[in-house]
Amino acid sequence: MRGLVAFVHIMDWLAEWTGRIAAWSFFAVGLFICYEVFMRYVLTMPTIWVNEVSRIIQVWGVFIAIAYVLRHRSHIVIDIAFRQPGTTGRKLADTFAMLVIIATCIVIAVGGWEIWLRSTLSGHTTDSSLAVPKVFTQSALWVGFGLMALQAVAEIVKIWTGLGAPAEPDELGAH
Repeated sequence: MRGLVAFVHIMDWLAEWTGRIAAWSFFAVGLFICYEVFMRYVLTMPTIWVNEVSRIIQVWGVFIAIAYVLRHRSHIVIDIAFRQPGTTGRKLADTFAMLVIIATCIVIAVGGWEIWLRSTLSGHTTDSSLAVPKVFTQSALWVGFGLMALQAVAEIVKIWTGLGAPAEPDELGAH
């Protein structure tokens, strides 16, 4: 039981931090784009780095935020049949949903890992003047979906043990 408690706390902490990092990365992308607009239209000296760096940061922000979104149950929720939290039917439905998420994440993470590994070993770069190694964008896929799969496991533990009870969508204003 101690191991499960530690696992849930670690995953919740990690999800919170990746969510914060994602939020700040989106803020940074906004600043970079404002900088580019100023450089391009005011000083007529466009940069060569803003577009690509912003894309890389944005890709990472999206993929590392998915564990945070799952932790807070901020995905779209349709609960026609099992509206009462805490019932066995609701626990089973939530567990089934988490198992589907885990299976999907594993498929995507493994596929993303294979693409990343092949690209890394081949030395592929982007088709831009910066020629950034594709490892920087392709690794976000398997890292993000790996984190989401682990967070889904933590959510299953919470569903059945009550450890750090999962946030209810009703509490988060989802309905």
